[in-house]
Amino acid sequence: MKLLNFMKNQEIRIGVKTDCEILDINKAGELLNIEMPNTLDDVIRKNKGKAIEKIVENSKGNAELYLKEEEIEFAPCIMNPQKIICVGLNYISHIDELQIQDLPKSPVLFSKFNNALAAHNEAITIPKNSEKIDYEAELVIVIGKEGKNIEESEALSYVFGYTAGNDFSARDLQFISSQWLIGKSFDGSAPVGPYIIPAKGINPQNLKIQSKVNGEIRQSSNTNKMIFSCAAIISYISKHMTLKPGDIIFTGTPEGVTLGYTTEEKQYLKSGDKVEIIIENIGVLSNTLE
Repeated sequence: MKLLNFMKNQEIRIGVKTDCEILDINKAGELLNIEMPNTLDDVIRKNKGKAIEKIVENSKGNAELYLKEEEIEFAPCIMNPQKIICVGLNYISHIDELQIQDLPKSPVLFSKFNNALAAHNEAITIPKNSEKIDYEAELVIVIGKEGKNIEESEALSYVFGYTAGNDFSARDLQFISSQWLIGKSFDGSAPVGPYIIPAKGINPQNLKIQSKVNGEIRQSSNTNKMIFSCAAIISYISKHMTLKPGDIIFTGTPEGVTLGYTTEEKQYLKSGDKVEIIIENIGVLSNTLE
């Protein structure tokens, strides 16, 4: 099952991608007298996942409840997380390309704010004070229930699902100081989507992950090459702060980012460039810069 948020009549609604296009869960719920919230954030917080499954099962064959995917306007698959936590330097190959000598002994954490969230197909505006915009393909964890001091062996049971993310980075701003925030949380720098795949339907540690710029493959790896697994990341974060339903965690990027190229080879993103993040079993997250 692939879940999404989309816009209809200037309101956020929930969709499910099926073989019959996109099922409008809110419209179908009204027809079936099943009350549903309007966003996946509230589905997670109100534990309404089973209700969605029931709606999907009872809506088969009702063509008026389905929309063509190419005609919908996607919204970020998570609209209002309490926390957007990001992991840096989580693939050895990425550390190697940056010529960093020592592997991290624990996950390297930084954050983004909600202004950074963007949707599939949304245009991303390049900040006027940056000339070095980079892409980073990342698997994103969506937390499903509250947790504190979570054991690694239990960590994946706290996951609602997984999605694709692009940690757009303004490298010239990122390294102004030792704190990365200013280069990591400009408006639109954290597109997520297009879909959330429920946790029970996916193995997060064996997914092919790629990025493309204007159709050219720039990154190609597998999540099995992470230094810290999704379970290890969740456990570590929970030892320092309480994880809440709807929180999202960017799990790091593999090699192939522009920052890792030689000075002569670097080609930072420019207006008009189309960046795609492709994660096996999740889908393609696409954004164009302007």
